[in-house]
Amino acid sequence: MKEENIFTVSEVTKHIKNILESSIPALWIKGEISNFKHHSSNHFYFTLKDEKSNLQCVFFHQYNQYLRFEPENGMEVICFGQINVYEPNGQYQLYVSQMRPLGIGDLEIAFRKLKEKFEKEGLFDEKFKKPIPKYPLKIGIVTSKTGAAIQDIKNVLNRRFPVKIFLHSARVQGKNAAAEIVKGIKFFNQMKNVDVLIIGRGGGSIEDLWAFNEEIVARAIFESEIPIISAVGHEVDFTISDFVADLRAPTPSAAAELVVPDRQNVQNELTSFSQRMSTIIQNEIQFRQSRCREFRLRLETNHPKNLLQNYMQKLDEMNFRLNNSLKKIVDFQLNFEYLKNKFVQIFRSKYFENLKNYFQNYEENLQNLILVNLNKKQNNFIILASKLEELNPLKILKRGYSITKKNEKIVNTIKNLQIADKINVQFIDGKCDCIVENLKGKNANR
Repeated sequence: MKEENIFTVSEVTKHIKNILESSIPALWIKGEISNFKHHSSNHFYFTLKDEKSNLQCVFFHQYNQYLRFEPENGMEVICFGQINVYEPNGQYQLYVSQMRPLGIGDLEIAFRKLKEKFEKEGLFDEKFKKPIPKYPLKIGIVTSKTGAAIQDIKNVLNRRFPVKIFLHSARVQGKNAAAEIVKGIKFFNQMKNVDVLIIGRGGGSIEDLWAFNEEIVARAIFESEIPIISAVGHEVDFTISDFVADLRAPTPSAAAELVVPDRQNVQNELTSFSQRMSTIIQNEIQFRQSRCREFRLRLETNHPKNLLQNYMQKLDEMNFRLNNSLKKIVDFQLNFEYLKNKFVQIFRSKYFENLKNYFQNYEENLQNLILVNLNKKQNNFIILASKLEELNPLKILKRGYSITKKNEKIVNTIKNLQIADKINVQFIDGKCDCIVENLKGKNANR
């Protein structure tokens, strides 16, 4: 048995999953619900069965949240979804994306198709939802002027928070209802005279509410620059308008409660805000008063008058000290003059005569030393001059000698001469230039 022919359980399960995905497209399946479980995550788990077989199904919250009925065991339904394999259990099951009871009408099918279309286009996306004003002053309403919805809205508004109401009457049921609703939405957008719009009607069958499922109404709501609250039917009723509108109210009365705040709550908030403001202002006043007292104390302490008095007192003290110092200086000068005169007298009488005699003796001794030293220097000079005279080369020239030079250098040997050399001979009384014609001697150059 070859090893490459052995597969793991996961590989086989994955292979089956791929086959199912590629070979069985999404489809509608009819059956009876059994073992229905509504999980805490809001996912639905159930078995779809007939007289011969069972099929496990899962209906995730992202799809089942739009159901208009509550599934239960024994209910005959038609489910739309994709067959696939749940790999951890190796079990194939139907992943449901739509469900409707058996015998559902054409309007429900049209509703679901239109809803799916708008959902793909993004008309339900939260990013397109406009915020509802918290305190609107003018409210536009598009509904029938004779219906119960307008009366319910007026009663709630008058009770909660009276505002100005503008009604654009429109039929909310029948052939031309959708066109009149669109006309009302466009009218308010052209006039721009309201802060928010409420469109809706009371409850009824799917046929009665169908005007609010029309595509032209949904697109008019989406394109409106004024925020729109959809209030169609009872709490269990849903229309396309509910998903496209900026806010969905379960009933017209609920829309009136959502669009305005409660007057008593606003008054309570204003009272609370007033009390907080009063407390803040009182605290600020007390703080400012405390700061003023602090600044006044600092101003009194550093007042120019007080500073000037301090400086005047310091000036008086310095003046007093200056006068004392001047008096001490005068006394010092007098004492100094007295001591100076006394010193001069003592110095003259005691030291000046002695110094005079001392300098006279010192002068005589210095003169004697200079004479003795001068005589010694003269004798040495005579001796050195006689010796220099003995060594004077000019004295030798007087005896008939001469000095021979070659190139300004004395020639003291014949080996430094050559035939034709120019030489200079100096005598006691002059010089002569000579040219060597003959050389004799043992050191003569040959």
